[in-house]
Amino acid sequence: MSDDEQNRFSARAARYVRVGTNVGAVAARLAGSRLLGLDVDRSKNAADLAAALGGLKGPIMKAAQLLSTIPEALPAEYAQQLAQLQSQAPPMGPAFVRRRMQAELGPDWRARFQDFENESAASASLGQVHRATAHDGRKLAVKLQYPDMQSAVEADVNQLKMVFAIHARMDPAVETGEILQEISARLREELDYELEARHMALYAAIFCDDPLIRVPEVVPGLSTKRLLSMTWSEGRRLLEYKQAPIEDRNQIARAMFRAWWFPFSHYGVIHGDPHLGNYNVFEADGRPAGINLLDYGCMRTFAPKFVAGVIDLYRGLLTGEQALIVNAYETWGFRGLSKELIDVLNIWARFIYGPLLDDRVRSIAEGTTPGEYGRREAFTVHKALKEKGPVKVPREFVFMDRAAIGLGGVFLHLDARINYYRIFNDTIEGFDLAEVADRQRTIFTATGVPLPV
Repeated sequence: MSDDEQNRFSARAARYVRVGTNVGAVAARLAGSRLLGLDVDRSKNAADLAAALGGLKGPIMKAAQLLSTIPEALPAEYAQQLAQLQSQAPPMGPAFVRRRMQAELGPDWRARFQDFENESAASASLGQVHRATAHDGRKLAVKLQYPDMQSAVEADVNQLKMVFAIHARMDPAVETGEILQEISARLREELDYELEARHMALYAAIFCDDPLIRVPEVVPGLSTKRLLSMTWSEGRRLLEYKQAPIEDRNQIARAMFRAWWFPFSHYGVIHGDPHLGNYNVFEADGRPAGINLLDYGCMRTFAPKFVAGVIDLYRGLLTGEQALIVNAYETWGFRGLSKELIDVLNIWARFIYGPLLDDRVRSIAEGTTPGEYGRREAFTVHKALKEKGPVKVPREFVFMDRAAIGLGGVFLHLDARINYYRIFNDTIEGFDLAEVADRQRTIFTATGVPLPV
């Protein structure tokens, strides 16, 4: 390890120690207040916690933003503060990039490209992307992981445990043990760029003949466990279309809807992070034609029976069949639910499914903004769970919920107006549990993606 890298590692280690101390101080103050019977100033504690975590511009910020979408996973004050934290890390400079590329591809790494830009084109929580050109002339996006991210993720998981420990002292209405397991597992998976390459191949197979969705092509000879080279996807940012004609915005929304719901309903897999930076729009004849799916680090696969449970819950809400609703929640993994708790869960379910239950052209939500999407319903659920809970949230729910909220936020940004009921029912028409299982076995095996348990 060079002196610069040692200094960077030492600085990160010191930062984690400092953050751990600060988070511990928030926990201690909270415990002392409760011991003495004092009122807890949750807003102040939330601000202090956000300040303590603010120096960690890495994986934990992604986790914090995820948690902000799950009702009562954290107190509303905590979720609101954490959702505002930045998820991007400062980019590596050219010297770091050269050392990292050499570590992944060897000392002659630059000769393996026709051209490679030292300055990053984009940066994220785990790595950064560089433009490059292959010797066959293809334009590439080269995603390079930051150094020592495995240690960073493990340290962030430990910090997240402390956040949940704080929450556990506040008489929560949600048991968060499985939420922590799920987030930890997904964060660790994101470190494995070989797995991400297999997920990309999976989506390429799913959408190979689809005119609405394009998937980059992985370049295996220029990829490793911590380096992922893929074809560059040319397109414009979604937010550039906010003032576009309604037909153009609706076309993008239909593509987004299909990119998420078709893989889930037919293959039991979702893109778990519908962040605006993970998509861009390609055009034909100067008009939006579809979307490029850019990032496959945060994926979630599901057993076919879970997919069936999601569709059963939809049909139960649509027809009012209580037995189907109960069976769906139990299929998801909820246990010991009373009628009162089911009624509370249905508040959130009717919010998530609401546009899919309404057979008309409409926006995804009336009278709200992307930042407020789901906030009112989450508050209602929070109050009701305090009275009727606690409830243990199964881990499969976590990324389904995150993806649904993220997708809804994209539709709000676009101000799209489409018949969500029609396109959803077209997507799930002829759903068959056995066929989903057969498709999974065939395509997951072919692309090397592990079958869900």
